[in-house]
Amino acid sequence: MSIATYRGRFAPSPTGLLHAGSLSTAVGSYLEARCRGGQWLLRMEDLDPPREVPGAAADILRTLEAFGFEWDGEVVYQSRRHDLYRDALRQLIASGHAYACCCTRKEIAAAAQRGLDGYVYPGTCRNGCPDGRAGRAWRLRVTPGESVVRDRLQGEHRQNLARDIGDFVLLRADGFWAYQLAVVVDDAEQGVTDIVRGADLLVSTPRQLAVYAALGLPAPTYCHLPVLTNEAGEKLSKQTLAPAISGADAARQLRAALTLLGHAPPAECGDLAELWRWALASWSLASVPRGPLRLRVGSLPGVGLA
Repeated sequence: MSIATYRGRFAPSPTGLLHAGSLSTAVGSYLEARCRGGQWLLRMEDLDPPREVPGAAADILRTLEAFGFEWDGEVVYQSRRHDLYRDALRQLIASGHAYACCCTRKEIAAAAQRGLDGYVYPGTCRNGCPDGRAGRAWRLRVTPGESVVRDRLQGEHRQNLARDIGDFVLLRADGFWAYQLAVVVDDAEQGVTDIVRGADLLVSTPRQLAVYAALGLPAPTYCHLPVLTNEAGEKLSKQTLAPAISGADAARQLRAALTLLGHAPPAECGDLAELWRWALASWSLASVPRGPLRLRVGSLPGVGLA
């Protein structure tokens, strides 16, 4: 692939504000795109209104601007793209790749075993819903065998979808689109060729490859950056009370993110513009650790590692 065709993206969810972990992912994806002569798109993954924080989407954009990120084109909002997801689901239903499921969470938990990411769906509705019951969700029919992800940083990742995950949800029973469908449809429609994101999402990549294959779409290249964790080993997130980053302290926090990604800027790079110039000239994926990277209490949003 020519570097002229590279198109990357950053896709935050407005379920909370940006924190040190999301900043390091944004920095890595941005630098990889720019250093390969490519574009860097910005997409707001706002498909789960009950979990979204009012004003978070606007705050994320302001924070990215304050840190000096420059994205190509307009910001895309998933909440405005329901027709694309609906068309994709119709295609999957017509081709026999998707089927309706009437099972409740309680029923699945009672009949299923734990897998890599929750309960492995036992296939109750694979051949149709039981008599007298209607479908509540739509699932992708996965095929037996091993899926292989050749990740540019993490190496080869293998997963047996049928055994470890089971047929997974595309449209939830509550009417909201599942991440696994929406992210594939969006990346394909936007022409994304290379995805650089956090390693916590590596477990879901085989599911996305299955959606690409079912839709007859070419899959992108993947690179999963190390996640930042607290001292308990938990990924930094809203749920683990990760503090939000602030544009008022952008230079120090950008330096911290670069250092965590294996790139320690020299002391003479004092302001934001100098840090970005140094980073663009120095970035190398080979210098990035695989992670995870554990932060000491009190170090956020700095660089202290446990």
